Amino acid sequence: MSEREKIIRYYRSSGDAELAAKLIDLADNALRSRKYRVSEFLDPYGYSIAETIAAHYPGLALQSEGGYNGAERVRVVFAEPDFPGRIDFAITALAVTWDGRHHQLGHRDILGALMSLGVKRELFGDIILKGDSCHIIADTTIATYITQNLLKVAAAPVSIQVVELTAIEPREEKMKEIRSTVASLRLDTVAAVGFGISRTKMTSEIEADKVKVNWQQAKSASQTVKAGDIISMRGRGRVEVCEIIGQTRKGRISLLLRRFL
Repeated sequence: MSEREKIIRYYRSSGDAELAAKLIDLADNALRSRKYRVSEFLDPYGYSIAETIAAHYPGLALQSEGGYNGAERVRVVFAEPDFPGRIDFAITALAVTWDGRHHQLGHRDILGALMSLGVKRELFGDIILKGDSCHIIADTTIATYITQNLLKVAAAPVSIQVVELTAIEPREEKMKEIRSTVASLRLDTVAAVGFGISRTKMTSEIEADKVKVNWQQAKSASQTVKAGDIISMRGRGRVEVCEIIGQTRKGRISLLLRRFL
């Protein structure tokens, strides 16, 4: 079995075989052409797949760029370590503004508006909200299309323009620490504590495919989580399992969680 087949087979169980194959093709093309190849935008789990592939190509270096410092979604490049030219990640920043006196928009509103234009999620990176405006990191090839067609988000008329990437400030995430005890390390139990909802409600959210663990779709409410895992929930943000402290005298498990607001 070839290395390509081994990697694809490994990621087939998680449903990421197609992405792994695309990234392997990019690496192969970069190696053959002695030039670089740029991926679509990847979430952190997709980036980990790219790292795995790069480890099997010692003749290539892996670089990434998300448009600003601290970006969560990034594009990766496979290139020769001593590639002499400038690498163009083809990333453009768009600034969107609206009248905050009459409309309050969130990440889900912006994301939904972009998807309704037919823009694939892989073609844009982070959406950074700030007051009555936001920045959208996008593939340069679709930037003009978005500026010409994104005229309204939800019921709010919006203005949009291309801006320099340097206009985007580094990500500043608000967070709070949560110390609690749980009966087990089941996903529904830990996530319910982290997001402040009932376990029954969390189970329903997991069954509705609204919850991911380490950017992969949650397998079940009963799957076990561990220290370092990131639990994300659509519309509610992320919770990190920072530390499993130990057991209490009553046999419960003491946890330290960090919720990103």
